[in-house]
Amino acid sequence: MVTAAIAGASGYAGGEILRLLLGHPDMYVGAVTAASSAGASLGSLHPHLPALADRVLQETTPETLAGHDVVFLALPHGASAALVDRLPDDVIVIDCGADFRLADAVQWEHFYGSDHAGTWPYGLPELPLPQGHKGREALVGARRIAVPGCYPTACTLALAPGFVEGLLEVDDVVIVAASGTSGGGKSPAPHLLGAETMSSMSPYGVGGVHRHTPEIEQNLGASAGRPVTVSFTPTLAPMPRGILATCTAKAKPGLEAVTLRDAWHAAYDDEPFVHLLPQGQWPRTADVLGSNNIYLQVALDERTGRVIAVAAVDNLTKGTAGAAVQCANLALGLSETTGLPTAGVAP
Repeated sequence: MVTAAIAGASGYAGGEILRLLLGHPDMYVGAVTAASSAGASLGSLHPHLPALADRVLQETTPETLAGHDVVFLALPHGASAALVDRLPDDVIVIDCGADFRLADAVQWEHFYGSDHAGTWPYGLPELPLPQGHKGREALVGARRIAVPGCYPTACTLALAPGFVEGLLEVDDVVIVAASGTSGGGKSPAPHLLGAETMSSMSPYGVGGVHRHTPEIEQNLGASAGRPVTVSFTPTLAPMPRGILATCTAKAKPGLEAVTLRDAWHAAYDDEPFVHLLPQGQWPRTADVLGSNNIYLQVALDERTGRVIAVAAVDNLTKGTAGAAVQCANLALGLSETTGLPTAGVAP
């Protein structure tokens, strides 16, 4: 049995990792840690996890995390880098924060305002890459993995097949995506109060300043084999979970709808969690709730010469915790799908 420690277990991402690990046949939940919530019981913070209700959150220290096979870090951005330097090299560390996602130090410093800590293998197994490669090739047996952001997961997988096949222009990508309020974390914030979000949608991070922008560009550029420029606008939706991303790009001249759809089928038909829906059926956030699935649909707007790809994902499952467990499975040599739900919750 593999033992797993979860740092930041008091938050939404940490709680979702715990939920998934309770159904994992090969992983046992070891130490659970937090910062300000250290000393509290898990039951007081995550009452939906009765099997762990009596566990007491410990302080997040290298000593507490030591002795585990896998360490999941569900910490605020910037908190992982100092901690991992004090963990043994043979421990598998899965970081759900942004600290090690970006390869470009200049981009990191511009968007995050701190020194670049380095770059780890990027935890998006399904990412289509040139010459038939996929992102998972760098993850099998890895000891350090950076889990993607939730928005980049949806936006990248929505458009990547078109770039890897050379069907899309690289300089005219426009993405508008809506996220549930859990994407803002569990810390109290006025803009996430029920009174502020109920029956209301609002944009944020407008004008190319959202921190996930360089990550999306990095991923799509890897698929295209050249830089891709993205205009990304996130919005906050009045729902707890879910992301719906509407992604558009200029089509190369002469692109036909059948060629477009064939590219998405070729990229994802063998993927257990990525589902291209039948023509005419569009993704809904409700249909991926609680699952590690991502639902996609793609269409060609012949009048404007643009491709529209829509993705729906649960930001806490496939968008964060499910991806973390999926990456841990690959690092451990387990079946990639072990312990991960492929059925959503409805209604």
